[in-house]
Amino acid sequence: MISRIAKFHKVSFEQFKGDWEDTFGKQEDIRSIYEDIRLPERATSGSAGYDFFAPKAFVIQPGETVKIPTGIRAEIDEGWVLALFPRSSLGFKYRLQLNNTVGIIDSDYFYSDNEGHMFIKITNDSNEDKTLELPKGAGVVQGIFLPFGITLDDASSGQRNGGFGSTDKGRN
Repeated sequence: MISRIAKFHKVSFEQFKGDWEDTFGKQEDIRSIYEDIRLPERATSGSAGYDFFAPKAFVIQPGETVKIPTGIRAEIDEGWVLALFPRSSLGFKYRLQLNNTVGIIDSDYFYSDNEGHMFIKITNDSNEDKTLELPKGAGVVQGIFLPFGITLDDASSGQRNGGFGSTDKGRN
């Protein structure tokens, strides 16, 4: 049986604008980019992965890296995680890779100061000199929700506040 355990949302325009400008500098079309953001969706009823779409067109040369603010956040039930992977076709054709190999979005990330805004940092690792042209709205990565367990003696009580590396803060 398939469990319904999550819901995708857009981050606020203010959050998106700040993150977009931090990544790409000031641009006049940020409002239209934000308005056109598509929430992730499955292509077919049998698909495990939710496709995340490019909020604008990108051209990624071999060896080039781009960080994309998606404008997306995920409200996930406790006991589940969202794992992000490159779309199979892009990995196969261009050796497109996520810079962190697999993105892990924990359920408590939704409540972070940055609204749980997900970023995708990808590299065209083509060794065949192939340029990747991603049109606006093209699927870039796919997200799969997975259940997880904890150890019997787990006593974790920390609180997340942030993204990369935030779960290490405050540890001895």
